[in-house]
Amino acid sequence: MSIPTPVDFDSLERTIDQTFSLEEMAAKLRLNRPLRIKYGVDATAPFLHIGHAVNIWMMRKLQERGHIVVFLLGDFTTRIGDPTGKSQTRKVMSREEIEANANEFLRQVSRILLTDSDVFEVRRNSEWYENMGLGDFMSLLSTVTHSKLIQRDMFQKRIQESHEIHMHEMLYPILQGYDSVMLKSDLTIVGTDQLFNELMGRFYQEKVGQTPQVVITTKITPGTDGVEKQSKSIGNYVALTDSARNKYGKVMSIPDFLIVPYLEVYTLVPIEEVRDIQKRVESGTLNPMEAKKVLARAVVERYHGKEVAQGEEEWFTRAFSQRRVPEDIPTRDVSADATIVDITHSCVPSQSKSAVRRLVQQGGVHLNDTKITDPDDRPEIRHGDILRVGKRQWFRIEPQ
Repeated sequence: MSIPTPVDFDSLERTIDQTFSLEEMAAKLRLNRPLRIKYGVDATAPFLHIGHAVNIWMMRKLQERGHIVVFLLGDFTTRIGDPTGKSQTRKVMSREEIEANANEFLRQVSRILLTDSDVFEVRRNSEWYENMGLGDFMSLLSTVTHSKLIQRDMFQKRIQESHEIHMHEMLYPILQGYDSVMLKSDLTIVGTDQLFNELMGRFYQEKVGQTPQVVITTKITPGTDGVEKQSKSIGNYVALTDSARNKYGKVMSIPDFLIVPYLEVYTLVPIEEVRDIQKRVESGTLNPMEAKKVLARAVVERYHGKEVAQGEEEWFTRAFSQRRVPEDIPTRDVSADATIVDITHSCVPSQSKSAVRRLVQQGGVHLNDTKITDPDDRPEIRHGDILRVGKRQWFRIEPQ
């Protein structure tokens, strides 16, 4: 077993919200052995954005120091569904859907995490739950009270809104918590919505005599709209699978007040430089557009490299500052009698139709420089028409 190199924990603090607890984390780092870092996901729709990546980048840094990320695919718990943020019970998924999503999750996280066997391990919680006897399961339940489980904010919200809570959903925090026991987890890095479940992990580890895992929650910022957290259905996200061009353009679209939080959480720009940018923007000596370019370049560089980031900045400057339609825009075949929502959605299928409809209503879609705000409008499409979606995406559309 190799001894990990020291971790500069201070460098991680820019993205940390809470730690349970700092003293325990310091003690674990003094153990001179690789820590086991639990990274659990349910294999629902495999969609990761730069908000999720905050946790993954932190794990990557720990991997580089010799610690092990245990990537736990919740193939069993996916059949239940974490009720976080849900007012209704999640539909049941087939094993085939779960396995396909699990493979896609692995593909996406490998964009950031090291996958060498000495610092990366893949587990599935069906390994223990499918073989657990009823007696053992009843013993697991006997340690937790109803009053403890019902404290979870999501359950309280359901009760207040007179929505049902199914018993299998009540059991979800127990199952996720017990995963920590089976993995012998030392550390887990999660969003605040998973805090209750991971504290259950600490609870069960203490019950069986394990040293409880440290739980770190990370900062959450609004999405690119500046209102809601990043969401595929809203369309206010920067996905890990987005092209470098789309990442750059999406970041350039954020409201000015998000520049500093995004620099802090989503980039490696030194914090001293971030504070300098903040002071100059607030004093009016730095145009927010220029500050956004620093941000967009840093985000793209982190995922695609310095040379690509510089190229995207040059492209953006040519396309937007000079108000020219780029030459290398893609062509899309569209139905000649389709609504503007259907036409736009065929060009940007990664966005939901509801998100596209909102974009049209907000004046974010132009056909040959004419703004279209009626989602049900059926414009006459001619050969070579140009559709602009938002401020950064152009398509040459051909009627079929």
